[in-house]
Order: sequence, then C-alpha cells, then structure tokens
Amino acid sequence: MKPNIGIINALIRITFGLTILAWSTSKLVKHPWRDSYLFAAFCGAMKVAEGIVRYCPVTALCERWQEMVQEHHQASDSIDAMEGIDDDSALPYNPS
Repeated sequence: MKPNIGIINALIRITFGLTILAWSTSKLVKHPWRDSYLFAAFCGAMKVAEGIVRYCPVTALCERWQEMVQEHHQASDSIDAMEGIDDDSALPYNPS
C-alpha cells in the first residue's frame, strides 16, 4: 500500500477530521441517543486516519477505475485497427 495523497492533502484531511471528530463528540456527550453524531465521529476518525497513513481508498478506487477505462479504450482502438475500421470509413460513401 503506497501513499496516494500528497502532504498538503493529508494535513487538510487531518485538520478537518479532527474538527469533525471534536464537534461530533461534543454533540454526542449532550445527546447520546443520536446515532448521526456517532456516524460523524466515525467519518472524522476515518479522515484523520487517511491523513496519517496518506492513503485514501476512494482515491485508489477512482484511479483504478480510470486506468480500467483507459485500457478498455486502448483495447477497442487496437481491435478496430486490426479489423481495418476507421472512424471516417465506417460510413458508406453517398455522392448525392
């Protein structure tokens, strides 16, 4: 697992994560029956952890998806080239 976010991005994630974590825990102390504050605390803690390890699974997923789309386009272009299909020659010639 190699880092996929930069230093500045990691510092921003840590800062916002600690802010969300502090806010949600202070609200959770006042209203312990609310599950939304617990969810916000988990999200804030996750952002802090992402900033510390400098790895974001959502970013990795998006990069992987983008690579798969590029590979798909390259594969379809190479298949078209093998079949002799060009974008211009795909339409029949109409002289009228």
